Amino acid sequence: MSAKTHEPSSHDDKLPIRMLHDRVLVRQDTAEGERRSGGGILIPATAAVGKRLAWAEVVAVGQNVRTVEPGDRVLYDPEDRAEVEVRGVAYVLMRERDLHAVAADRFEGSEDSTGLYL
Repeated sequence: MSAKTHEPSSHDDKLPIRMLHDRVLVRQDTAEGERRSGGGILIPATAAVGKRLAWAEVVAVGQNVRTVEPGDRVLYDPEDRAEVEVRGVAYVLMRERDLHAVAADRFEGSEDSTGLYL
């Protein structure tokens, strides 16, 4: 069984790695640092806030991963992460059990879907 991979939008070829076991490789949606509130207020990176989860896109999964696929968006805790750089692009490596939620097109319109629960 080989790991499923998703080609990054900035490269024409696949990543030169294969994920093992229950590992998930994701690419963060936004860079860390300053962000804007819903009202447009600039919030500096040094502002103290409660625990904040982040969204990322799944790039590759190991053969034992059952609930996410490459291309899915997942919610995870950026405090508990291991970063790796491949071909100049930063990725986050984690176990499948460390993901909090998944948002994917394949869930829309599903009759057995229970809705969004975090």
